[in-house]
Amino acid sequence: MSQQQFENFTASTLYCEKCRATTPVREKLLLVLPDREIFDYLCTECGSSVGQREVTAGEKMMAEALASPSRRRRNVPLRSLR
Repeated sequence: MSQQQFENFTASTLYCEKCRATTPVREKLLLVLPDREIFDYLCTECGSSVGQREVTAGEKMMAEALASPSRRRRNVPLRSLR
């Protein structure tokens, strides 16, 4: 895997100082700026903030392009079976 593929990962568990354990987290959109979005990771046990993630506009567009199926479809003629 390339470094770019790793940049698109989101955390599912992180260490929480308050709980003193690794706990599941949920991602909450914190701030939308013209060039990026900032997300906050919240502990599902106590609700404390345990980290943040920034997504630039370019990264978001790339992730959306990779996630959606290609809109261009090739017209392939069907060949008769003889």
